[in-house]
Amino acid sequence: MLLFEGTPFAINRIILVRFIAIAVLLLVFWLGTRRMRTIPGRGQSVIELAVGFVRDNIVFNTLGEKDGKRFLPLLVPMFFTIIFLNLTGIVPLLNIAGSSVVGLPIVLAIVSYIAFIYAGVRKHPGAFFKNSLFPSGVPLPVYIIVTPIEFVSTFILRPVTLAIRLLMNMVAGHMLLVLCFSATHFFLFTAGGFYSLFSVGTFAFGFAFTLFELLVAALQAYVFTLLTAVYIQLALVEEH
Repeated sequence: MLLFEGTPFAINRIILVRFIAIAVLLLVFWLGTRRMRTIPGRGQSVIELAVGFVRDNIVFNTLGEKDGKRFLPLLVPMFFTIIFLNLTGIVPLLNIAGSSVVGLPIVLAIVSYIAFIYAGVRKHPGAFFKNSLFPSGVPLPVYIIVTPIEFVSTFILRPVTLAIRLLMNMVAGHMLLVLCFSATHFFLFTAGGFYSLFSVGTFAFGFAFTLFELLVAALQAYVFTLLTAVYIQLALVEEH
C-alpha cells in the first residue's frame, strides 16, 4: 500500500495508476476544448477527430443518430476511459494497465449492463423482460429449455464476458511484457558473458509486444464500447 493502509481509502499502485490515467485524460480533454473555435486549432482538431470516430463508427453506426445521441454521453467517455487505462501498461514507470485488475472491468461491465437494462425498460416498460425470457413463436413446452438459456445468456453471460474479455487481454499483454523485459535484464546484467547476446532478442520481442499492446489497448476499448452499444441496440429493437 502507498497511502491510507488499513482504511477503506487505501491506495495501492494500481489505484494510483488509475488516478494518473484519469487525470491525464481530463487534462487532455480540457486542454483540447478550453478555447473552442469555429475554425479549430490543433488540439481541438485532435479531440474532435477522436470523438467523431467514436460517435460515427461505434455509436451512430450501431444505434442510429436518434438513439445514439441519447447514449453518446455514456459511450464516448467509456471508450476514452478504457483506452487511457489500457495504455498505462506500456508507459515507463507505470508499466501496468489500469484495467488489468478485475475490479475495474467489473465496474465497467456493470455500467454496460445497467445501460442495457435501462434502455430496454425505458423503451418497452411492460414487455422487455417478458420478451427477453419468452421469445415469441416458441412452442409453450419448449420454454422450459429456452427461458433458462435466455436468462443466463442475456442477463448473466453478457456482463461476465465483457469483464473477462477486457481483463484477460490486458493481463496477458502485461505478462508478456514482464517476461520479455525481465529476461532482457537477466541476460544483460545477471547472466553476462555470451548469454548477454540473448538480451538483444528478448528486448526486440519486448519492443514488438509493446507495439502490439498499443494495438490491443485501442482494440479492447473499441470492442467493449461497441458491444455495449450492440447490447443497447438489442434492448431497443421492436420485438421487445
